[in-house]
Parts: sequence; C-alpha cells; structure tokens
Amino acid sequence: MDPHKAMDGRATMAMTGLCLVWSMQQIGLKATAGDASPILQVALRSGLAAVLVLALMRVRRETIASAALPWRAGLGAGLLFALEYLLLGAGLRLTSAAHGAVLLYTGPLFAAVGLHFRLRSERLARLQWLGIALAFAGIVVTFLRGPAAPGPASDVSLVGDALCLLAGAAWGATTVLVRCSRLAQAPATQTTVFQLLVAFVMLTIAAGVLGQWHLRPTPLVLANLAFQTLIVSVASLLLWFALLRRYLASRLGTFSFLTPMFGVALGAWLLDERVSPTFSAGSALVVAGIVLVSCHAWLGERILHVKNFS
Repeated sequence: MDPHKAMDGRATMAMTGLCLVWSMQQIGLKATAGDASPILQVALRSGLAAVLVLALMRVRRETIASAALPWRAGLGAGLLFALEYLLLGAGLRLTSAAHGAVLLYTGPLFAAVGLHFRLRSERLARLQWLGIALAFAGIVVTFLRGPAAPGPASDVSLVGDALCLLAGAAWGATTVLVRCSRLAQAPATQTTVFQLLVAFVMLTIAAGVLGQWHLRPTPLVLANLAFQTLIVSVASLLLWFALLRRYLASRLGTFSFLTPMFGVALGAWLLDERVSPTFSAGSALVVAGIVLVSCHAWLGERILHVKNFS
C-alpha cells in the first residue's frame, strides 16, 4: 500500500507558498541587477546554501559516502545546474522578470519529453502530448513581437527571452540526468550539496570571465541575497522534500503552473512591468500546457467521472 497521501488543506497551502517563493527569485535578481550581477548573486547564494546544507547534514549526523557517490553524474548535474542559472542571469539582464518566470518554468516540459524517451514509467499520455504541443505553441507566440506596451516591460529582447528558455531546457536536462542515473538513489541532501558546490565554482568563474563581478552591498542586495540563500535555496528545498515524503508527487506537481503565474503578477506589481497582449496570450498557452502535462491523471479521472455520471 502506498504510504503517500493525497493532497489536503495543509499541503495545498504549503505548495502555494512554495510556488510564490520560487517565483520571487526572478523578481529579486531583476530588481537588484543594477547593483549586483545576477550571475554573481546566484554564485554566492549557491556557496552559502551549500555551507548551510552541510551544517544541517552534520546536525543530522549524515555522512557523505564519497566512495559510493556517482561522481560523474553528479558533476554533470552540477554543470547543468550552473548552466541554467548562468543563462537565466544573462537573460534577466535583457528581458523582464515576467518573461523570465514563464520561460524558465518550461523546464518541467523539457524534462517530461526527455524522460518519455528514457524511462518506460515516464511515458507521456495523449493528453500530456497535447499539453506539450500547447505549451510550445505558446512559446512561439511569446516570441512574436506585437506593439510594445509602455513602461519597463517594453525593454525586452528576443535574445534575453531565448536565454531564459535555454535555462528552462537546462533545468529539464538536469531532471532527466538525475532521474536516469544513480543520483536517483543518492540522498537528496548529498545531491543538493553536489549541485550547489559545482554551481558556486562554475558561476564564480563565469562571473569573472564575463566581467560581471560588480556587487554593491545595498540593503536591497543584502536582503535579496539572504532571501535567495535561506528561503529559496534551503528552506523551500527542505519543505519540498518533506512534502514529497508525505504526499503523492503527481499531486504536488499539479501546482507547478502557479509559479509562472505568480511571476507575471509580481513583475507587474513590484517592478511595474507591462506585459504585452502577445506575451499574455503565449503565457496562457504555456500555463495551459503545464496544467495538462502535470494534471493529466487528475483531469483523466474527472473526465471519466463525468462520463460515468452522464
């Protein structure tokens, strides 16, 4: 018997809060980009978070079994993780936080397609393929440029959007690598530390090579760095794994569509971004695709229930 539970009120509130937190990372990086390079911020966040997770492992008396770790797969996952945030950091310098949030969270769609061809248990159903088609049609629409809306959001570029989309693809590739290697059996804390340490090293090097080394420690920059480290990289991660131990992963995943929606709303509210009608239409298609891919089992049950009832 599966020990995992279906969603209840507590899990629903926790997942809504997590999606809100995850959407804030693009907002924070964009808001502070003038005073601190996004790439350098993510590098510092990764290093500090790695130290905190290692401290937590010490408190829990967890040991790193170095001989048993899948070092090659772990290094690959760490490099992909670093590449994701390198692309996102570069993209957010050229496009809006709303665009970044929507395009980054195509990651689960790329992962779903990749896993379909690697794992029999992850084969996509017809409804999910429809979701993939809708989402990628939405991506095409978001790259169409209608009349620019007045305000900060008019300062977006195809290059910035493309970099954020590639960041989503790197995230999807990381998921495929983790699921299809011995990392899937490694403790979550060890995999996380591996990714964070590799990201810290690679992103620090990238910041130096690209000349994105500027960091002015304003109160907003320091507050964002603390938020990104303590809340996004540590607390939300621990809560996510705690939820995975108690609730069905498929049900938790149905909330993934909330993150880009929160990202667009917060970008408009906090950064005064104006979203064009073309991008809004494309975003709606992307979100609809995410819903179909993530919620296909629940939707299938509801459709079958309606048919039986009628």
